Amino acid sequence: MSQVETVEIETGPRPTGTVLWLHGLGADGHDFEPIVPELVERGDRPLRFIFPHAPIRKVTINNSMPMRAWYDIVGFDRNAVQDEKGIRATDAIVHELIQRENERGIPTNRIVLAGFSQGGAVTLYSGIRYPETLAGMMALSCYMLMASKLQAERSDANNNTPIFMAHGKYDPVVDFHYGEDSRKFLQAAGYEVEWHPYQMPHSVCPEEIADIAKWLRRVL
Repeated sequence: MSQVETVEIETGPRPTGTVLWLHGLGADGHDFEPIVPELVERGDRPLRFIFPHAPIRKVTINNSMPMRAWYDIVGFDRNAVQDEKGIRATDAIVHELIQRENERGIPTNRIVLAGFSQGGAVTLYSGIRYPETLAGMMALSCYMLMASKLQAERSDANNNTPIFMAHGKYDPVVDFHYGEDSRKFLQAAGYEVEWHPYQMPHSVCPEEIADIAKWLRRVL
């Protein structure tokens, strides 16, 4: 078991569901901690939010500076080589964290896998391959990883899992069209994707937070 450090918030005693939320490149588990109160209303079912810290590694596009990253990024060009080894190592971390929740009494179908940017890319990668049915996948401002291997590696368990995808139209980091193309790719592969474009850059906005809260209430 890897000793992944996490930030955890429980919105009430004895949580009945978990949101496992992966941060973006160079951020850490505290990044989305402040929005939890906006996602769960008083009197709602109690949830556990888990925000893991990515390992520190050298990131090629950032002059090989060491930072928290779920995998290395060689380039933003769609045809850039992807860090398969790093992606698969992070997938193993996701498996561990889900299984840890199972051991704490939360079944997989009460777990939402979520992420922003790099974390959202991992969410799509791991979620569609996970061998047990998840409650949902939430992929924000991100793109598909290793799309060419999806058909060979997808798990039937998550063929019908709800997917929430959102992207800022003015995103200067992950081009809006990358997100849109990823959504089309998933829909063509038969996945049910709820798509939300917003008038924002590479960030989250109040309207998006409200939509996420609504979606979480539905899937959990």
